[in-house]
Amino acid sequence: MKKVIVISLFAILTGTGFAAAADAGCDAFKWPIAREQALFSTAPAAQSGATLTVGQAVDFSLEAVDTVSFEVPPDRAPKAGTFGATANVTVPPGGELQFSLSDEAWIDVVQDGKTVKSAAFSGVKNCPGIRKSVRFRLQGGAAIVQLSGAKKADLKLAVLTPE
Repeated sequence: MKKVIVISLFAILTGTGFAAAADAGCDAFKWPIAREQALFSTAPAAQSGATLTVGQAVDFSLEAVDTVSFEVPPDRAPKAGTFGATANVTVPPGGELQFSLSDEAWIDVVQDGKTVKSAAFSGVKNCPGIRKSVRFRLQGGAAIVQLSGAKKADLKLAVLTPE
């Protein structure tokens, strides 16, 4: 009986340790990512070409990157066999947006036919369900989001204003 209790306690403590380690990984982001985590759990499905809404997330079904029609070539050339997508977003006045991705992928934001350089980046490899978050200073109005180089055919993306 004591052996069962000791094994049970060890299993509980080990599980708690893994959860704490996962939380510690998420805490390593430069800014809070709790909103993204909440949105990712209920993100609706989306296809390449979707229209994104600020304050929401989507679960993209990506396409083979060589079949995606990008507005401009991605700043980082995607490797063969990877996946990508494009989406439209209306940038609110004030223009700063934060795009958070569930997995490894490259993100470009295009306005007026030109790629906009990111203003800030935060990425963590050991946070379950979120890999990176990138901020862009944009002009109010239309923008195109380009995802490329994803190793898997699905990717969650949240579009938020920074906290």
